[in-house]
Amino acid sequence: MNSAAARWNISTRDRAAEERLQRELGIPSLLAALLAQRGYTEPSAADQFLNPSLDQLHSPKLLPDYIAARDAILGARERKDLIYIHGDYDVDGVTSAALFNRFLEGIKCEVKTHVPHRMKEGYGIHKSAVQAAAAAGAKLFVTCDCGVSAHEQVELAKEAGMQVVITDHHSIGTTLPEACAVVNPHREDSDYPFDELSGAGVVFKLCQGLSDELDIKTSQYHRAFLDLAALGTIADVMPLIGENRIIAKFGLQCLADTRKPGLRALLEAANISVDPGKPVRASQVGFQLGPRLNAAGRIDDAAMALNLLLEKDPDAAGLLARKIEEVNSKRREEQLRVMEEAVSLVFAQGLDKRNLIMVAHEGWHAGIVGIVAGRLVEQFCRPTFVLTVDAATGTAKGSARTIPGFNLADAIRAFPDLMSGGGHAMAAGCSMPAENVPLALDALDAYAGERLKPEDFVPSIRVDMEVDAAEVNMSAAESLSKLEPFGFGNPEPVFLARHIGVAQILPTKSPQHVRLTLQSQTGSTMNGIAFGIGERFTQAGSGIHADLLFQANVDEWKGSRNLKWQVKDFQPN
Repeated sequence: MNSAAARWNISTRDRAAEERLQRELGIPSLLAALLAQRGYTEPSAADQFLNPSLDQLHSPKLLPDYIAARDAILGARERKDLIYIHGDYDVDGVTSAALFNRFLEGIKCEVKTHVPHRMKEGYGIHKSAVQAAAAAGAKLFVTCDCGVSAHEQVELAKEAGMQVVITDHHSIGTTLPEACAVVNPHREDSDYPFDELSGAGVVFKLCQGLSDELDIKTSQYHRAFLDLAALGTIADVMPLIGENRIIAKFGLQCLADTRKPGLRALLEAANISVDPGKPVRASQVGFQLGPRLNAAGRIDDAAMALNLLLEKDPDAAGLLARKIEEVNSKRREEQLRVMEEAVSLVFAQGLDKRNLIMVAHEGWHAGIVGIVAGRLVEQFCRPTFVLTVDAATGTAKGSARTIPGFNLADAIRAFPDLMSGGGHAMAAGCSMPAENVPLALDALDAYAGERLKPEDFVPSIRVDMEVDAAEVNMSAAESLSKLEPFGFGNPEPVFLARHIGVAQILPTKSPQHVRLTLQSQTGSTMNGIAFGIGERFTQAGSGIHADLLFQANVDEWKGSRNLKWQVKDFQPN
């Protein structure tokens, strides 16, 4: 994104709510202002957000079809029937499958677990998986992070003599599959209070209900499975509010303390050192752990990631983690190649001037196109579809990412004659005959034109609020940690301070990054750092005054803690 041209979307402050929160909760003004700005204007709601508790998790019995799912699973346990678990090839699907497998084996169920191979089976439930389950003698077919649109596969499983329990969190079409249970909080008839659970979150809550039925201590259950639930929730970019915030906050601590050999090996492979008593950070899941697990499913076999999460031997886990590290390196190389070719196509076809981007090319790896779509959205600020063409079958399939205000799941469903697919509002997958690509591009381009305004195509930076530099002191910055974990739905705060002096610009090894000495209007000095916009600062020169967008970070180095402004953008005065 070219931040020099970015719009600043500055939220207004609710001074009355801030003062009330500050007075009744005894918190710094900056923290009170952020809570009020994010909708927590009532002291009780703000206090609950600041102090999440596992006791605040909703009853699993409120999940739709909980009773039917419980009876099917515990009935299979009692009869010693084989339960076939079918997950998905991304992090959410793999963690869901691993959680289900570990829990069911722990309560003495007979279990076989499968995650699909992206290239051989594709998204969702392939009929071959149903056939494999039947051949293995399974009597119960259980899905996680998939299945809500698998009508034909459910019928095939029933014809083979299996009961089917679907657990999923994806958006639902006009009808549900005829399974004995469809556990999905997005159901219109759902009474569950929170519908933004990940696939791993749905499995986590369902299994918690089963553990309650079996008189397993709740604390024991949480300790065993919150790490996997948090990993799936954060990696699948679920909003970190409500139950997801609770799962993420306590799950990140469980992840730091995990005894699972596979997770320990994964942390080591990612060079994440865990300090005693400190949780893994959400950003480390999103940018280090998640991509490594995803790499297996993207360009190799997701079973590798599943096996890592199920492995009980530390030495074997280490070997798997190192293999996944190699796969991730190959993923990065392939991603760079596809990105360069996709950008060339965008400019060659003039797609950077249209309402929507759709690029298709033979030979692009199906596991990479989703990442590339996200990168193109960042660069061109348009809904983007990236498809790989299979010349043998004449099919184009791939992934889509979007900008706020354009719902991908709705867009794909709007053109059933041209394409099929589904997913979330912000991320989806689709397929179509390759000959339909130009038609689909034109149709979606017109569809986007009716829903997006010219300003939607201009990159923007969300700004929480304008502040006085004196308000951002060390104590206030330290208080911001109470808002963690940060992520989608609960981003790290960005502040605006006006007319700040740039006293010094100090180079680093890369010209893109610079260290800064900043000065407020009252003469106080702040240390700063700017990543990715160093050349703009160098061109502007020291001695200028500017309006700055920044994050207030507490920098820890050799036992000392110091306040540092991380500058995201600036506009010279």
